[in-house]
Amino acid sequence: MLQIGASLKRADAPQKLSGTAKYIDDYRLPGCLHGATLRTAIAYGRITKINFAPTFPWDECVVARAADIPGTNNVLFIEADQPLLTEDLVMHPMQAILIVGHPDRARAYEALKHIKVEYEEREPVLSIADSLAKKQLLRGEDNVFKRHLIEKGDLAQGFAQADRIVEGEYRVPHQEQAYIENHGIASWVEPDGTIVVHGSLQCPYYVHKALVKTFALPPERVRVINAVTGGAFGGKEDYPSVIAGHAALLALKSGRPVKLIYDRQEDMSATTKRHPAVVRHKTGVSKDGRLLAQDIEVVMDGGAFATCSGVVLSRGTLHATGAYECPNVRVRASVVATNTPPNGAFRGFGVPQTIFAAELQMEKIAAALSLDSLELRRRNAWRVGAVTATGQKLQESVGALKCLELCARRGHYLRKRQLYARWNSRKGNPTWRGIGIALCPHGAGFTGSGEVTLASRAAVALTKSGAVRILAASTDLGQGAITIFTQIAAQALGLPPGLIEVEVPDTALVPNSGPTVASRTTMVIGGLIERAAGQLKDALAQAGGRAPRTRAALKKAAAALCGGRQELRFEVAYEKPADITWDDSLYRGEAYGVFSYAAVAVDLEVDRLTYEVRVRRVTTAQDIGKAINPALAKGQIMGGTLQALGYALFERAEFQGGWMRNSQFTNYIIPSFADAPPMEVLLVEEPYSRGPHGAKGLGEMPMDVPAPAVVAAIHDATGFWFSEIPVLPENICGKFRNAEKTK
Repeated sequence: MLQIGASLKRADAPQKLSGTAKYIDDYRLPGCLHGATLRTAIAYGRITKINFAPTFPWDECVVARAADIPGTNNVLFIEADQPLLTEDLVMHPMQAILIVGHPDRARAYEALKHIKVEYEEREPVLSIADSLAKKQLLRGEDNVFKRHLIEKGDLAQGFAQADRIVEGEYRVPHQEQAYIENHGIASWVEPDGTIVVHGSLQCPYYVHKALVKTFALPPERVRVINAVTGGAFGGKEDYPSVIAGHAALLALKSGRPVKLIYDRQEDMSATTKRHPAVVRHKTGVSKDGRLLAQDIEVVMDGGAFATCSGVVLSRGTLHATGAYECPNVRVRASVVATNTPPNGAFRGFGVPQTIFAAELQMEKIAAALSLDSLELRRRNAWRVGAVTATGQKLQESVGALKCLELCARRGHYLRKRQLYARWNSRKGNPTWRGIGIALCPHGAGFTGSGEVTLASRAAVALTKSGAVRILAASTDLGQGAITIFTQIAAQALGLPPGLIEVEVPDTALVPNSGPTVASRTTMVIGGLIERAAGQLKDALAQAGGRAPRTRAALKKAAAALCGGRQELRFEVAYEKPADITWDDSLYRGEAYGVFSYAAVAVDLEVDRLTYEVRVRRVTTAQDIGKAINPALAKGQIMGGTLQALGYALFERAEFQGGWMRNSQFTNYIIPSFADAPPMEVLLVEEPYSRGPHGAKGLGEMPMDVPAPAVVAAIHDATGFWFSEIPVLPENICGKFRNAEKTK
């Protein structure tokens, strides 16, 4: 009964297509209060006074303030530097001051207009440059949240041996996650004092950990339940701990259920985004195009609080060299504080920022050597046996070259380079055309010792009634985790998928499987589910002579196996392979158990009148080890690719004084179906021996590589280099005008 490699229909599709899937705002909570958040109106300073207008009927409302917090007033994540509510120091615009609850949602927001906050304002730090110049000290002695350093070989010797030295500076902006469903949480307090949080979130146990600290409760007195979630892309990794804390505090103070649902403007203005970054490269190469030395500096903007900035920086640092072997490397990386809303997780988690720079640097090197960048990549790309900047020797499942060659061939890269050179030389054509190519690795799973620290657990249970239930805290955010888990368990048990159920991620019911991040869900948690299902299969076989394959046989076997118990559970934990070692202090060793790989070719045209860019076609080849469900895998790749095209060509978050000024979809432009080009997705399967059926990570990688391919294609079309995204029509127009002036 083959389930792996089959494009089964999504297990949750009927509910979502019929509209019966319940998102958090679909739940009706009798007698609930609706919460509204009063937020700061300055970027940096102190609150001196909060005035409540006496003419407003405050007896209709419940107001939750910092003084009402029974535990510690912070949002525990990696660090505990972010207050849940502030009535003193203001670190960024839109920081939460207090929560107002009212039975009528509109009335709750009306109440905010009758609260006046007085401030003592200070000059804010609003950019990476200001932060590095120590214009104001926001954090410690130097405004730096975290630093990372990677060193390999002898950098000075590498540059001394080089025939050419190429330098470049690259900049990437904020990017909004733009999930379909806004942040939303419901909360209530059970009669025994248990705080329950139910909502749109990505990592239930992250929220659980934060609430235990905030409310000074034992873990069993906090329960977090995942509702059907309409997208996340990393944006619901850390921030739900904030909104959940607000909703729970109001529920605790009022003694009533609470719903706290953001509108789009509040969601975009107040929540986390992708980290902006400045990346500088200095590269020494031989005349035949061999990399000899790479000196790379990465600086990211973390915003006002740490959130997951250190981890984002870590992953960006580890990918800063790209998928290329070099004997002499130094990567210096830091993330700094500014008086802007905190930045956090976003699909790719630091890799899109540093891969953008790494791949454009390869383009610049190729131009300096008069060598096509495809050939330059061929000469330096990782192969089995290559040694990374951290000293990791790649032993298996290295599909970088295979992806590159397949993408170039199916995308007709070399032929189109020649064809478009002739096309662009003809003055009568309405467009310039170009094609660009790029390559990336993406480490699957948590970095270094991260998986050991998480100690993830998952289980498969057999109920007395004959139901097989998968128990894991991993959430389905639209990526298809429910379906993938079902296929893995069904294959291991030899059962039809229809006999498998996936439990709702609920901290009262499922073990801690770690967060739904880092391209780890299928590879790591899927692997645990496969092991647990294997144990159940063995138990069934021992009890009945052979494993059942029908519902009736399963029910009969379950009654015998469970005996007087309602459920028999097989739970397993992550086990670190003995040969994987990592030194956090030196940043040396196996950064990841394995890397996935992707190559993309972007074929585009630039209108000669309006300078608008239209992507004509995308070809991408991605090594994901094994496609458990090819249709879902291709869908993930297409969605991530389109998201990355938006990063490259459309999405510009306008900040002024620390505020996001275009916090609506009317003026923050994301790609629509009309902008989606034809895409050819090629699945490359270089199996990983420790992944379920050879599977590796997939979800983040499609976001990593299209942006530099777009910029390379624009250069191929127009002859102009762009070192910053998004590349808007006005940017291209400006290049042409400047060129005309210098003639």
